[in-house]
Amino acid sequence: MFNNLTALAMGIVVFAITIGVGTVVLTKFGNSVGGEANTTVSALNSDLGTGGLAGWTGAIIALAVGLLFISALQGGRRKY
Repeated sequence: MFNNLTALAMGIVVFAITIGVGTVVLTKFGNSVGGEANTTVSALNSDLGTGGLAGWTGAIIALAVGLLFISALQGGRRKY
């Protein structure tokens, strides 16, 4: 079970880094373009941030950990 938790933690870290890098890249790109494109990039940036994809991170973590514990309780002892 701890191997699964380690894999889950690594996935969450990669997910958070992806959101962080995406936010920085979109901000820099939005500053380098002008006008209507900057508005579109700003909207994409807010959808990626706390109001969008990053807002689901807590729910994803709770669901994954809950499913790990349920599977551990349901599994019991396995005979090989």
